[in-house]
Amino acid sequence: MADQAVDAGGVELSEGERRPPATDGQFLGRTRELKELLLDIERAGLDTLSGRKAPRARVLLIAGRSGFGRTALAEELVRQVAHRYRDGVLRARLSEPDGSPVPAERIARALLAALDLPAPAGAGEDDLTQALREGLAGRRVLLLLDDAVTAEQVDALLPDAPDCLVVAVSKGPLTGIADVRPCTLGGLDTKSALDLLTRFTGSVRITVDPRAAEGLVEECAGQPAALVLAGGWLGARPKAGVADLAKQLRAEGDDGPAPHRVFRLAYAGLPGTAQRMLRLLHLAPLGLVDPHTASALAGCSVEDARAVLDDFAALGFLRPVDAALSLFEIPGCLHPLLRARSESQDRPAELQLARARMLERTVRLLQSCRAITETDSPQAREKLAGLPKALRFATPRAAEEWLRVRQPALLAAARLAVADGELDTLARRLMAALVRAMVAHFGTRAAAPELYGIHRLVLDVAERRDLPREQSAALLNLADLDVQTGRTAEALPRYRAALDAARRGNDPYATARAMESVAGAHQELGDYDRAADWYGRALAHRLARDERADAARLYGRLGAVHTYAGRYGEAQRQWRAAVAGHRRSGDVAAHARALSELARVQEYAGRPEESLRTCQEAVEWARRAEDVRLQAALQLRLADTLEHLGDPAAARLHRGTAGRLLGEEAHDDATEPEEEANAYEIRGPSAED
Repeated sequence: MADQAVDAGGVELSEGERRPPATDGQFLGRTRELKELLLDIERAGLDTLSGRKAPRARVLLIAGRSGFGRTALAEELVRQVAHRYRDGVLRARLSEPDGSPVPAERIARALLAALDLPAPAGAGEDDLTQALREGLAGRRVLLLLDDAVTAEQVDALLPDAPDCLVVAVSKGPLTGIADVRPCTLGGLDTKSALDLLTRFTGSVRITVDPRAAEGLVEECAGQPAALVLAGGWLGARPKAGVADLAKQLRAEGDDGPAPHRVFRLAYAGLPGTAQRMLRLLHLAPLGLVDPHTASALAGCSVEDARAVLDDFAALGFLRPVDAALSLFEIPGCLHPLLRARSESQDRPAELQLARARMLERTVRLLQSCRAITETDSPQAREKLAGLPKALRFATPRAAEEWLRVRQPALLAAARLAVADGELDTLARRLMAALVRAMVAHFGTRAAAPELYGIHRLVLDVAERRDLPREQSAALLNLADLDVQTGRTAEALPRYRAALDAARRGNDPYATARAMESVAGAHQELGDYDRAADWYGRALAHRLARDERADAARLYGRLGAVHTYAGRYGEAQRQWRAAVAGHRRSGDVAAHARALSELARVQEYAGRPEESLRTCQEAVEWARRAEDVRLQAALQLRLADTLEHLGDPAAARLHRGTAGRLLGEEAHDDATEPEEEANAYEIRGPSAED
């Protein structure tokens, strides 16, 4: 299994978005810490010493403040031992950029997806974490849990598999986890710190004034984040000496930790427009920034934003994540500094306008992402042609890759927009565009877990704004996903609530849809009397609106319910009404299928001669509809009926006809559409209805 990564939103990242592990030429220092961690992997645990088999995975803890290189050390450890874990490496970040914990439900769902294990849409935290533990049983996996906030977060994700290893990264000790192996980080040793500075400045400025260089390391407390910013400052000023920077830092005094002091100095050296853009980047969801996000926040062109982001990365303000997409990440220790600067220097109205621009840009990108999949549509082609070149994708594959890589941040943007509460119109547009793009590229079933979360967000906005039509739509979508994952009992009250909301909103489409869905749920639960009652209500609603095609379909649904209940006489009446309705509406294919189902019910009712005549009529209509598979299925049914009536010779003729229609495996292939047709008639309406 390949390495997998999970972002703070709990969603698996694609190969391109994963931060690459350090290599021997990139990682500096921490020799003692690495040696201790490697020894800890082999050291016997408390259970082993007491003669018991270890019940859970070994946990190593790398603790320290943000900016001390905790994640870099964890990645280097993973790189060195990954070959020991045949089932691969999983990565998850357990906190948001603002430091709040990510729900275990979201992380567990993403890890299950990384393991190619099912994670039903709407399942709760306990079910998902239990499924994760069961999925890891018998596997040998290395699990890196970055930025853990509490011991409870880690404990919920621990595999009950002693052959697995968990490397946790946290600010402090994780008390409550048995036999945890802590490694607390301080600053880098002087040599490693100087080597880090040399990467930015070259060797000359370090070797010509080694005492000043060592003094700079001391001012930075050996902290990698501070040293990176210091190196970026020197790299941008080739004529400045190391002593100059050390002197300016000493002039700053002891006002805050080393990264804060270096940040203030580096920030002060930026032009005003660059300062403003840097401050606004803290608004980027998950701290992930690309040129589109930056240009929308700052109100500049995409190309200008791209150049500035490259400069920020060179100065140490950003870390590269994906070169192909020009995607960057704000270091965790800098995020609160940018937020504090922005809140003190930017007016709330300016920040809200920047958020609105970012959401609007995201909506347009999602619309472009979806439109490129609809190249057969003249409207979609026209929409694409009307978009600026910077918002267009070169190919559908490029659009899908962008959506896959950016999906965690897009979902986070939706959550943040809903939580904000003041941009509900944009939030609703964003969620609608996100749903359409995900369905277009991944399909409803594959995207169901993420869609479930989006529909819950839509419901939050609809309830807050008292928008009954949108409330009804969200409830219908959530209930449909419940049904698809086998939670029909949970779906039923949602369908009823959707019906109430649709009636309040005077939405006839949603009202009819909800009534049919209530009926379908009762039918799925085996309550055929209530199902027939609700289908009858839906039918009356359609007839009152003169919606004949839908009324004909509902006659068929009623016929199917009565068939299941064994009320064959009533079922025949309903199927005859369906046949008449489809004939009046001119739907030849539906007419043929309704006749097919009527023939089936007549056979169940013990009327083979009537079934034979109806089936022959259905064959003629299926021929008119050019439905070869249905013709073959009907020929096979005719053969079965004729055998039942004692005419095997005629039965062989019809089987031969079916064989000619569908080839050598006509029997298997033709019975499938027959079953599909029956299922079509008996199911409740799907999410696409």
